[in-house]
Amino acid sequence: MSKFIVQVTSYAYGDTNSFRAYKFTESLIDAGHEVIKIFFYQDGVSHSNALLCPATDEFNINHAWSNLAAKYKIPLICCVSAALRRGFATENEANEEALPQYNVMPPFEMAGLGELVTGIEKADRVITF
Repeated sequence: MSKFIVQVTSYAYGDTNSFRAYKFTESLIDAGHEVIKIFFYQDGVSHSNALLCPATDEFNINHAWSNLAAKYKIPLICCVSAALRRGFATENEANEEALPQYNVMPPFEMAGLGELVTGIEKADRVITF
């Protein structure tokens, strides 16, 4: 079976790409493939926002990613530069940047593009949504 990295670049609720990325990742796992990591880049970092509050009849995408990550031990990595530029910070980044608050929901983590490159070296395929 193949090793994949799934890269998510679209806003959590801007279009259907986020949901398709999630369902595709589920399909990979169901088919026996290995998902090395999910890398959230550009507007995709919005998936990590702990303050997202979708309507009760909407799919809760950030909780879905969190549950998937916990169940299958898949790292959820946000590009730190893209996240900070869009107002998303972990507690650690908030302290480093002297920000008054943080809003990134665990298990989402921050890392640089080097983390993506390192993963690409190990992956057979990178799929971007």
